[in-house]
Amino acid sequence: MIPTVPQSNALKWSYRAYVTLFFVYLALPLSVVCLLAFNNSVFPSLPWEGFTMAWFFGTEAPFVGVFHERSIIRAIGTSAFVAMWVSALSVAVGTCNAFLFVRHDFRGKGFLYILMLLPLIIPGVILGISILVFASSVANTLEDATGLWFDGLRPGLILVILGQFSFITTFATLVISARLQKFDSSLEEAALNLGATKWGAIRQITLPFLMPAIVGAGVVAVLMSFENFNTTLMLVGSDSPLTIEMFDKLKQGSTPVLNAVSLLLIIVSALLGLMSLMFQKSKE
Repeated sequence: MIPTVPQSNALKWSYRAYVTLFFVYLALPLSVVCLLAFNNSVFPSLPWEGFTMAWFFGTEAPFVGVFHERSIIRAIGTSAFVAMWVSALSVAVGTCNAFLFVRHDFRGKGFLYILMLLPLIIPGVILGISILVFASSVANTLEDATGLWFDGLRPGLILVILGQFSFITTFATLVISARLQKFDSSLEEAALNLGATKWGAIRQITLPFLMPAIVGAGVVAVLMSFENFNTTLMLVGSDSPLTIEMFDKLKQGSTPVLNAVSLLLIIVSALLGLMSLMFQKSKE
């Protein structure tokens, strides 16, 4: 609603009801998932059979908790490994891209910018298949020419990292670019006039200014990497990240362990988002 436009009471209450229903629609499924993580039943559904923490800390079948489910713990470790690499690469390349697109004008800049945005509109499955086919073709060519085996170009964690990096870096670029556009370049000029080197001015002045956006982009990259499924499914090898492991377990038959994992992911995501917001507030 536009505050400056006169609205009738009926329209105002209708709008409030719509907003309320919208947030209920978003929160209700998550609330049900969180609630069923404590249900004393081997089925992740109602009716409510009583409160239990077994789906987190249980050790005896069928109540084996998430902290004692080796495949889940291994998958969380794999996802964390992938997310850290994706986040580091995305932030590093995204920062360079931000300086390139904000600070420089060159022929083909618009076309290059469009290429950078393309992964956002390409379906994840198509992106994953394209990367897999390209990497396999390169690997086959190199193996035929050299007789060596190129594991990094076969389905596995390296391709998963590259596949996720190919589109997550676009988000990092957009976040950091938005912050860089607000920077007063005269601050760098003043540092240069006082004897600082170009890199010294960027390191001492520009990068600290960009740090809230860099941290925010890193958190977004970690969360997007953890939740990615479509691209990862096409590129995964024997080491399955968490989303793939949960999908495999769901095919075998869902249990409240998956609800417990979902609750932990919700909590960690909320904490990361809160920490990012607090860091940005402290830098303003």
